[in-house]
Amino acid sequence: MEHSAFYLGMIPLFPLMGAVFIGLLHVFTCKRYSLPQALYGLLACIGPAMAFFLSVRVFMDLRHLPEAARFISYKAFPWISAGELHIDMGFLADPLSSLMLLFVTFIGTLIHIYSIAYMSGDKSYGKFFAYMNLFLGSMLILALGDSPVVMFVGWEGVGLCSYLLISYYNEDTSNVLAGNKAFIVNRIGDLGFLLGMGFLFWAIGSHGFDYLSLKANAHLLSPQVALVVCLLLFVGATGKSAQIPLYVWLPDAMAGPTPVSALIHAATMVTAGVYMVARFSFIYADVAVAGAVVAWVGILTALLAAIFGMYQDDIKKILAYSTVSQLGYMFAGVGLASYSAGIFHVFTHAFFKALLFLGAGAVIYALHHEQNIWKMGGLKKKMPITYFTMVIGALALSGCPPFSGFFSKDEILYSALAKGHYGIWLIGVAVACMTAYYTFRMIFVVFHGAPRDQHAHDHAHEAPFIMTIPLVILAIGACFAGFMNLPEIFGGDQLVSHWLAPSLTEHHPHAGVFVEIIAILVSIVAFAIGCWIAYRRFGHVAEEPVFKGFANFAYHKFYVDELYNAVFVQPYKKIGVIISEQIEPDVVDAPVTGISKLYMTAGAVFKVFQTGFVRSYAIYMVLGLGIMSLILMQTLN
Repeated sequence: MEHSAFYLGMIPLFPLMGAVFIGLLHVFTCKRYSLPQALYGLLACIGPAMAFFLSVRVFMDLRHLPEAARFISYKAFPWISAGELHIDMGFLADPLSSLMLLFVTFIGTLIHIYSIAYMSGDKSYGKFFAYMNLFLGSMLILALGDSPVVMFVGWEGVGLCSYLLISYYNEDTSNVLAGNKAFIVNRIGDLGFLLGMGFLFWAIGSHGFDYLSLKANAHLLSPQVALVVCLLLFVGATGKSAQIPLYVWLPDAMAGPTPVSALIHAATMVTAGVYMVARFSFIYADVAVAGAVVAWVGILTALLAAIFGMYQDDIKKILAYSTVSQLGYMFAGVGLASYSAGIFHVFTHAFFKALLFLGAGAVIYALHHEQNIWKMGGLKKKMPITYFTMVIGALALSGCPPFSGFFSKDEILYSALAKGHYGIWLIGVAVACMTAYYTFRMIFVVFHGAPRDQHAHDHAHEAPFIMTIPLVILAIGACFAGFMNLPEIFGGDQLVSHWLAPSLTEHHPHAGVFVEIIAILVSIVAFAIGCWIAYRRFGHVAEEPVFKGFANFAYHKFYVDELYNAVFVQPYKKIGVIISEQIEPDVVDAPVTGISKLYMTAGAVFKVFQTGFVRSYAIYMVLGLGIMSLILMQTLN
């Protein structure tokens, strides 16, 4: 049985209304007089906070329903009606979307609060918060949409907002290019999403194009069409969630303000692809080939990004590649049909990655926007709260027990081992070791040892109170979020997995306790080895390395960007030049210019008859009448 609730539509509406109101307020006041920035900050936080409270209500309402009937919907209005296609602007709350709502709104609210201080003094303060509210509202539409088409509205919304926020500091051309890159790469992925929806409608859309109807009629899909749909949808996911080969935009997204990086990497946008695959689990679970493609692309992306992360010197880019790597873990989980494990990692990752990005922002704020880790050092005593919270985030990211990242990452690795995907498991273990290495390399270089820039160190200080409070709250989440899905081997009930069960078509691994113990022990050993190597090399005194050979190759990200530029971008530009300079003027514009020249020639001919003398015009009239008379006489005869 499906229940209806009006307030579902209010969840994305609150931040969207905030975006419109703040945007208009900024437009009409920015040139006349300046409003207090605190007012903009307060207004910006209202929408996300209200959305969070309503999300809690959704969760509580679902809890009171029988497990098989945990669906709440709201049809706002009829939207599209074309032939057999009938789509409402509707919203669906189920266990999967409710979990997304909770952490997206909670973490989004904390990031907005943090931004009040971080963006202080910015000349476009109001515009920034308008974009942030719009970003969050779009993500909520994506999560709540009751059909692929409504999801696509939010999908494109977050894509647009990513462009606006990544290129926010548009005085710098490189920032604009980074925004363009994110926008274009995501459009490539979005084409796959659109084609996947087209095939899906062609196959079963006439029976209803909302998720519940699609799930009920998924059996109408032939194996071939199901495979095509899954692969095309995954192309969309690779763009939004930065997987091979469309991962190249995400590290460049660091051009935006740090709160934007935290919002993109932790709570919105990049998790959309994982969510979309999990939402279509009723199709993916029965298409083994597609699942294998998703899993292998994910784990290879995790490996590639981990290699890049080991050699970066920009604190935000280190975290960016860690995000790409962790997204690879998530796709490995959902590709193995362990959807609850993948979504659980999305959940825990939101806490510790938001924590790390906001902590990095506090460091950058304290050092006057310095981002190179080799110009930092010795900040442990200068910024004790930031240091303590970032260490917690680093432990969670690295998979140290009992922090949250350990439980979610281990569940994915256990699924791979238990289901016999030993290659994926071994690569996952190697990536876990590498993650611990580059994460604590960052911690040791930034906070330990002697200051490398004495002037910056002398002026460094702890972040303002309004910035440290979100850090502390997120640190608590990074410590304890993992216990929400505690495995049975530790005496837990796997609450998250049981909660998500009605929304997911899942294949749970059935292996003995011995296999689970092996998976846990190997994960712990991988973490310990990575930390030990990082401590040995960077724990006390560390100088900026000079990369040679493979290290230099990895530092330049295997020159993938340069390869894409040579193979795709430059030929595309040359084709554009040819079209612009030859085809457009000679083919497209030729008929238009030809007609205009014809009229100009005709005008020049008739111009000679315009003498300005009345007698000339009288002669023309007599001649005209004479010719008309002759024609008339011939016609009558």
